[in-house]
Amino acid sequence: MMTCSKIVVESESEHMMCCASCGIAEDDDNKKLKTCTACKSVRYCSVTCQKEHRSQHKRACKKKAAELRDALLFKQPESSNYGDCPICLLPQPIDPEKSSMMSCCSKVICEGCDYANQMRQQEGKLEQTCPFCRHPLPDTDADHNRNRMKRTEANDPAAICMMGFIRFDEGDYQGAFDYWTKAAELDNSADAHYQLYNLYDEGKGVEKDTNKAVYHLEHAAIGGHPLARYNLGIIEKDKGRLERAIKHWIIAAKLGDDESVEALKLCFREGRISKDVFAEALRAHQAAVDATKSPQREVAEAAMQKMRAARAARQN
Repeated sequence: MMTCSKIVVESESEHMMCCASCGIAEDDDNKKLKTCTACKSVRYCSVTCQKEHRSQHKRACKKKAAELRDALLFKQPESSNYGDCPICLLPQPIDPEKSSMMSCCSKVICEGCDYANQMRQQEGKLEQTCPFCRHPLPDTDADHNRNRMKRTEANDPAAICMMGFIRFDEGDYQGAFDYWTKAAELDNSADAHYQLYNLYDEGKGVEKDTNKAVYHLEHAAIGGHPLARYNLGIIEKDKGRLERAIKHWIIAAKLGDDESVEALKLCFREGRISKDVFAEALRAHQAAVDATKSPQREVAEAAMQKMRAARAARQN
């Protein structure tokens, strides 16, 4: 039987070919080694060997696992969790008020494309349809709910997540928890993880649990949720770990988050970050914001502001 006990290990890959406890080498014919799920840096031929090696490996395992987690946690996402509008293909604004989810297909449409579609239909005296799938728009809230339930029953993660919001607004926190948990399991939804963080943090529908709250907050941040990232920075700051907080705020700022820019501005004033680091974060933040702009969206925003002003005037 071949072992690695007498072999000089020249690389990590060679080290991974042998059991960390007894030194037996992996055999293509019968012996398969299993990787430590925590640190992924050693392998074992059996549960017995893993248990025997635990006392020697525990400290290194914990350190390596933390390093791997941080590498994932502090990786800059390519975009926010909101993604792109499926029609104009521009990044969605991180303000959810500037986009709408269609109940028929669960697509999130930016206000620019939604408004342009409405104007086209009004001017042409056309039937009002979804700007993406062209399904006729529901006439009532009941019709909207029926559409959402169809999508939910089809295991559409976006629709399931939306049902969580509906149940939460109804005061059914347990129902919201169930829907958001399912959405997180199906699609690793950053939105669902962020809402689960809120439930565990506030103890709504579940027993208050800080560890589980942070677990879901980290998953949301990894998925590109800007507010989750900002909140992680606040948590780290409160723990006295400002260096980690600044890393979170820089990542969120580069996704277009304004609150993180304000946090970094304060850090710069206090001499916590350099001028170059702050300037780079500001440039990236502006680039992210500019990427969400278009003439069509500006027209829509102006129209929305006009409508809101008229509504406010009528109420007064």
